Amino acid sequence: MDQELLSPTSAAAARAAEVIAGVSGAPPLPPAGLTLLQRLFSAYPGSMGLRLGHWATRLGRQAHQPPEFTLVLNEPTALRRLLLGRDPLRFAEAYFTQQIDVEGDFFAALQLKDHLPELTLSWSDRLRLAVRLLAPPPGAADADLRADGVRRHTRAENKAAIAFHYDLSNDFYALWLDPAMVYSCAYYETEETSLAQAQWAKLDHICRKLRLQPGEELLDIGCGWGALVMHAARHYGVKATGITLSERQLALARQRIEAAGLQGQVEVRLCDYRDMSGQFDKVSSVGMFEHVGLKNLPTYFGSVHRLLKPGGLFLNHGITHEEDGWGQALSSKFINRYVFPDGELDRASNVMRVMEQQQFELHDVEGLRMHYARTLRAWVAKLEEGHEQALQHVDEAHYRIWRLYMAASALEFETGELGLYQILASKRDGGPAPVPLTRRYMYEPR
Repeated sequence: MDQELLSPTSAAAARAAEVIAGVSGAPPLPPAGLTLLQRLFSAYPGSMGLRLGHWATRLGRQAHQPPEFTLVLNEPTALRRLLLGRDPLRFAEAYFTQQIDVEGDFFAALQLKDHLPELTLSWSDRLRLAVRLLAPPPGAADADLRADGVRRHTRAENKAAIAFHYDLSNDFYALWLDPAMVYSCAYYETEETSLAQAQWAKLDHICRKLRLQPGEELLDIGCGWGALVMHAARHYGVKATGITLSERQLALARQRIEAAGLQGQVEVRLCDYRDMSGQFDKVSSVGMFEHVGLKNLPTYFGSVHRLLKPGGLFLNHGITHEEDGWGQALSSKFINRYVFPDGELDRASNVMRVMEQQQFELHDVEGLRMHYARTLRAWVAKLEEGHEQALQHVDEAHYRIWRLYMAASALEFETGELGLYQILASKRDGGPAPVPLTRRYMYEPR
């Protein structure tokens, strides 16, 4: 690589602008634009690369060091996303639509989301760049990737939102999940635990917490591809019922149940939690309550209370947020636009307050956020490894959405912006608590 381009002087900047114009046929970026890039990213704490065609430079406080990652601009108009928009969501959209690629440490590149909003441009700078870096209207190229908004969390809205996410492709999910296809936080008992071992441990941890006994009836709300109901039936002898809103999950779960010979012991239904009837000894909900909407939390926990026998145990396993309510933070907008249209999170304390208002007695709360960070990093690694296979089931844009979503989520769990809690509760019946005096039973082998 030409060292003059790595640390451009005015002459080098002019030559780089000519290269940009030659590669793309676009109006050349003036030398001042390259100088502006260096100024804007001078506060970036590390070293990042920027490349277009045969031109490249390094930016950041550690620009003298090899870059942690390189942003590859597949078209010069992508610079508008960096300089004019200063919106990490637009930057993400440019990645989805392949205007921008990332080489090197993908997780490090995601740290740009904290730097882009801090960029400041004078109006004269913005005008000069806007004239020379014409681009399509923001969002136009990715409109078909966005989900329809969910406003009231009606049955129809929630079913459509679940279909948007979970009905993408069973084969796509199977590429990067564990063999049991558990799509929720795993439970890593040691640093050496594999993803498959950690997911098995999570399923067993839940069953032990619920004190499942042979012959009991278990309801799993949001059962996914049936991993928990099958595990509980096979290893704890319960009669298990799972419900889902995803038709593709339902079809595969039924196939897996039949293949395991559990038809008489395990049943999976296409059903909204609000429409479920019956009485169950135990109820689990793993990675589902994030979809119900904060205004619907009383209805959700009230429905669980209605379905649970007096004294029965309920385990709610779900993601929480560090702030009250579900605002318009970057992560909120991204998740609702591209991943979970109906996703809404709140503080763990607010969730527990609603549970108590619905007459649940709380027995145990376990925080597992670092377990989810490890889980997500394992998923991202498997997804990246299976990139070519993934493209047999989804297009490149959806592959990139899932890669970015899971990598960004891992970072948010690591910083504590997101949390993960298993809350064990029971339906009050005026009698003794239905759990032992200590937590030892949760960890004793069967």
